[in-house]
Amino acid sequence: MLYLVATPIGNMEDITLRALETLRNVDIVASEDTRHTGMLLKRFEISKPQIAFHEHNEQRACDRIIEILNEGRSVAVVTDAGTPGIADPGYTIVQRAIAAEIPFTMIPGPTGFVMAVVLSGLPVHSFTFRGFPPRKPGPRKRFFAVDLHSPHTLVFYESPYRLEAFLKDALEVYGDRRAAIANDLTKKFEQVHRGRISELLQQTASRSAKGEFILVIEGDKGDIPAETEDEDND
Repeated sequence: MLYLVATPIGNMEDITLRALETLRNVDIVASEDTRHTGMLLKRFEISKPQIAFHEHNEQRACDRIIEILNEGRSVAVVTDAGTPGIADPGYTIVQRAIAAEIPFTMIPGPTGFVMAVVLSGLPVHSFTFRGFPPRKPGPRKRFFAVDLHSPHTLVFYESPYRLEAFLKDALEVYGDRRAAIANDLTKKFEQVHRGRISELLQQTASRSAKGEFILVIEGDKGDIPAETEDEDND
């Protein structure tokens, strides 16, 4: 049996009882970073053999995982943080398991973008997760433009090194919409900054950025009058 196991995005206490039980019972743990997962396993006194499963060896690792599963042994796939397959390795092994008719399931748990949407103060009834945008300005702007007229709240991941460039391009494409930036969620120094994109850009330029960021941007309101929006929410 194959298990995709969600792990904490920061605070170790967020791991679920079911995740711990699964990690204790499987034969092999396939880890995005074996050292990182090793610390998690040690924290909860779990001793299991690991194999590396990351973006640079994903195809080769999938072959090995399928081989192990066909031998009748069980495998838990984990990433450094959060849910496998969400901006992390996981999709490929799911496709391979389906093709090989190998049973698999998910052990749900922390997912950063869901927490960020809720904390953003922006509409949560409908949102679109877009993951990491392209690194270069031109492709990034075209990536943004796909959702220019989408009414749904937009959610992105971004590295601290491109945060300012992200906001500049977002401001150019979307205009000065309401937005939020979440950082270090569930950790001691958890931060959520809310405001217009221009305000967040100004704040970002004046401080050093560390860690992975989640950006939430208001969807296109179009030409819907405010009173109509209120009626829809009644």
